Amino acid sequence: MHPKTIHDRRWATLAVLSLSLLIIGLDNTILNVALPTLVRELGATSSELQWILDSYMLVFAGLLLTMGAIGDRFGRKAALNSGLIIFGVASVFAAFSDSANSLIVARAFMGIGAALIMPSTLSIITNVFSGKERAKAIGVWAAVAGLGAILGPAVGGWLLEHFWWGSVFLINIFVVAIAIATGFVLVPESKDEEATPLDLVGAGLSIIGLGGLVFAIIEAPARGWTDELVLICFSLALAMLTLMLIWEKRTTYPMLRLEFFRNPRFSAASATIVTISFGMLGSVFLLTQYLQFVLRFSPLEAGIRLLPMASLVVAAPVAANVVERVGTKKVVVTGMIFIAVALGWLAMATIDSGYGHVAISLLLLGAGLGVAGAPATDSIMESLPLAKSGVGSAMNDSTRMVGASLGVAVLGSALASTYSSEMASVTGSLTAEQAALASDSIGGTLTVAVELASAGVESWAAAASLVAGANQAFVNAMSAAALIGTAVAIVGAIIAWRYLPALPLDPEERDQLYEDRKKTPTQS
Repeated sequence: MHPKTIHDRRWATLAVLSLSLLIIGLDNTILNVALPTLVRELGATSSELQWILDSYMLVFAGLLLTMGAIGDRFGRKAALNSGLIIFGVASVFAAFSDSANSLIVARAFMGIGAALIMPSTLSIITNVFSGKERAKAIGVWAAVAGLGAILGPAVGGWLLEHFWWGSVFLINIFVVAIAIATGFVLVPESKDEEATPLDLVGAGLSIIGLGGLVFAIIEAPARGWTDELVLICFSLALAMLTLMLIWEKRTTYPMLRLEFFRNPRFSAASATIVTISFGMLGSVFLLTQYLQFVLRFSPLEAGIRLLPMASLVVAAPVAANVVERVGTKKVVVTGMIFIAVALGWLAMATIDSGYGHVAISLLLLGAGLGVAGAPATDSIMESLPLAKSGVGSAMNDSTRMVGASLGVAVLGSALASTYSSEMASVTGSLTAEQAALASDSIGGTLTVAVELASAGVESWAAAASLVAGANQAFVNAMSAAALIGTAVAIVGAIIAWRYLPALPLDPEERDQLYEDRKKTPTQS
């Protein structure tokens, strides 16, 4: 495609790439509201439900760096289209799965497609746009990445109310078809013109290391952070990622050049992205339960009430304009402060606060995510040469995945442990079996309450008392977890303030800086 044609179509290209990215965000959360239906329709056990969710996440996270490198090597448009095809075909198999195991396999293949799609979208944007427009385009990309996850519960809830459970996957087919058809005309091909042989050893080590890390993080809340399997997986991940760094330092053609990490625009921004994703997915995990179990909204109603977080759609593009005036550091730090205030406000919720309190927190949180996330992502991408934008995008996506997994795991663990402790004073009159179920989760408590109420009129008061105690225990537990999220956001703000350069880097300076580093004796 001629350079002038690429330039003239750049905003249409961004629209196609945003559509491709949207299904990735949607699929991270859309299935959550369908889990009870899968129990009824497929007879899925709690363990199988966990793997239906986690098989996608594990494969996605484990393959990101490798797929980013493949896109740089063989072509980013080719990687994008391959990912869309794999994602679409796997979605068809997922929609018509007749067992939990077949759905788990289909979700794993969807993870392969997602790992090809996500880094390709950002790396193509980085090559299509330049200068100030690149920052604005990345702001749109960051907004869409977050918007998909926010829309997931609402879209999933609506589909379940009107169609069968497989419709949450079939919606992907329409998006994939449109993205491939329009992308054939509007998305240009790009790749590293001086591409080196694939680093197969580095790729293998990254797959095992990242996969093991995410698996350990996912399993820790249920098994315990000191569980033998969890510790083994953490140790394996640490060993593999350490070996990867050693290999990347010594091999002739590394997949991920270690000098990238010497640039604070890359390393500090990556650390900030972890804390941003931690706050976003961790808070959504808390609030979806609060809205359904405590405020008694249906899945669709709860999904709709998460939409105030879509304030990030406005905040992310605006942040790009503000960066031009005040610099990257101040904007990212401001966004992190917004996130900290939002989670701190959520921590102040009481049993009588109601949805209005939550809505304020969501508005602030969305604004903070947009203000901090877009410039941090742009900082990562501007720190790398265009030829390595696929790996850079994959690194950005990997930090997002790790941060999101940590947010759900850490805040989920804090929620569960505090809730169990709070319920100790409420379950004294229950049988040992009932007390164990009620202390496990608020969902378990409501199950016990229904059992009590069905025993007769005289048990209604006991059931009502149990539910009231559970509501208070959950609000207290949510507050404790939100305070942890607040602390993490403050740490992110400190990292950004201390290490993130104040001003964006000119694209020509970036490429020249990379060329100069390749010539230095200390080059890894």
